[in-house]
Amino acid sequence: MKGLRKYLTPFAPDQSGAVSVLYELGGMLVICDAGGCTGNVCGFDEPRWFETRSAVFSAGLRDMDAILGRDDRLVAKLADAAEKLDVTFAAVIGTPVPAVIGTDYRALERMLLAKKTELPVLTVNTDGMELYDKGEEKAYLALFEKFSDKNEESEDMNDKDRPHIGIIGMTPQDVSDLKAAEKIQKLYADQGLRAVCYGMGDGLKEVKKASLTVKNVVVSPAALKAAQYLQKKFGTPYEIAYPLAPELVPEMDYRGKKILIVQQQVIANAVRKEIEKRTGEKEAITTATWFMRKEEILTDLNVDAADDISLKEEDDFISLVEKEGYDVIFADLCMERMIPGFEGVFIPLTHFAVSGKLNV
Repeated sequence: MKGLRKYLTPFAPDQSGAVSVLYELGGMLVICDAGGCTGNVCGFDEPRWFETRSAVFSAGLRDMDAILGRDDRLVAKLADAAEKLDVTFAAVIGTPVPAVIGTDYRALERMLLAKKTELPVLTVNTDGMELYDKGEEKAYLALFEKFSDKNEESEDMNDKDRPHIGIIGMTPQDVSDLKAAEKIQKLYADQGLRAVCYGMGDGLKEVKKASLTVKNVVVSPAALKAAQYLQKKFGTPYEIAYPLAPELVPEMDYRGKKILIVQQQVIANAVRKEIEKRTGEKEAITTATWFMRKEEILTDLNVDAADDISLKEEDDFISLVEKEGYDVIFADLCMERMIPGFEGVFIPLTHFAVSGKLNV
C-alpha cells in the first residue's frame, strides 16, 4: 500500500535539512511556523540540539497571522531578537504554512533591511512537502550565494587562511556521525592538507573564504548544486567522494558475492568503490537510496544506472531483497527487521535520516 509504514519512521522534511546546514554557523534561524515544525527539528531531527547551542526560533505564527499575511509581525519579532542576540546573520526557513499562503521571501528580506537590522538575511523557501536533503540543497546554495566572495591570497595570510580543501555535505542526517568532521580533517592533515567542513566544525568565516578552496569534496547529493555553483563562480573543481568509506566496510571476503548497499547516494557508491578496491575487480554490487538520486553522480563515478535504485515504499526494499537473492546487505540496522527471511550477511550501515540513530 502506497505510503504505508510498518517498520520505518517518517523521514525528516526539508525544513529540518535546511536547519541542519545552517545550525553551526552562528546565525539566528527562524522557522516560519506556529511551533510544531520547530519542535520536531529540535526534538527529533537535529541531534546536535542536545549538545551544542544554536539560535533556533519559531516564528510563532497564529491562525490570523497566516490568514491575513501579517509578515510585518514576523519582521518586527526578528528585528527585535537581532538586537538582543550575538549572531552574524538571520535565516528565515519555510514550512507548509508560508507555502500555502504564498509568502514572498524576497519581500521579507527587503522588509528586514528596511527595519535597518545590520544582519545579512537569507531565506530558504522550503515547504515541508519534500525530504530533508532537498532542504539541505536549497540551504547550501542560498548560503554560498549570499556569503561566498572573491578572496585574494596575500603574503600576510596565516596558515588558516591559505588554500584548503572544502568539504560540502557534512550534516548529521547524511554522515550519521557527529565526529565525522574531525575524522576527515585528521585524514587530510595526515596528508599535509587542511580540510574545512562547512557547517559541521567550521563556521561562517570559512564560507566567506570559499574562493580560496583549491578543491571541494562533495560528500552528499544535497551538496552537488553548491559545488557546481562554486565551480562556476570561482572555477573551483570538485570531486564526489566520502573519505571515511574504508571505516564503514568490515574485513571479509567480498569476492563473488552479490551485494546491496542502502545509504545516501554518495556514501553508498563510496562503499561500493572501497569493496571493489579491496577485491581488485568489479563486483555484482547494487546501491539503493530512499533519498535524492543524482544522474551526475552516476556519471562521475562511472556507475551503471541499472545498479543504482530509488526506493520509495517499504515494499520496494522488501521485494528487491526477495527477488535478487543478495549475499551481503549494507543498510541501517532498523531495516534488518523488514527482511526476516534474509539468510545472508547483514552489515549495519547507520543512516540517521532513516533511523534517527548515530554511529557510536
